[in-house]
Amino acid sequence: MIRTVIADDNGDLRLLLSLALRRDDRFEVVATAADGEEAIDLIAAHEPDLLLLDLAMPKKDGYEVLADVGTTGCPVVVVLSGFSAEEVVDRALELGAAGFLLKGTDLKTVCDQLAEIYQRAVTPG
Repeated sequence: MIRTVIADDNGDLRLLLSLALRRDDRFEVVATAADGEEAIDLIAAHEPDLLLLDLAMPKKDGYEVLADVGTTGCPVVVVLSGFSAEEVVDRALELGAAGFLLKGTDLKTVCDQLAEIYQRAVTPG
């Protein structure tokens, strides 16, 4: 199972994502965070395999979280955002995100793409 932390300031979306991932036997949701600072704390506490990260959050935005988790040895980070401009995607990938998913994608597709991005990121070569 892919131990996952979800970080998004939208409580309804966190709940929906948690439910979708918990129904998928490839994932175990170990924690959810409402802001960037909480995400960093939960990564340290739970040592997840995967962080699903929103960019627009209070306290620390997703870019700041990406910069921080890069130094903690956090495993795979996938950004889930409503912003799809090329410069937004490029910046997230430059900061170490393994992938980028657009909010509004159906939940089954999100689960499948998360699993695919994770496997690609952890498979050597």
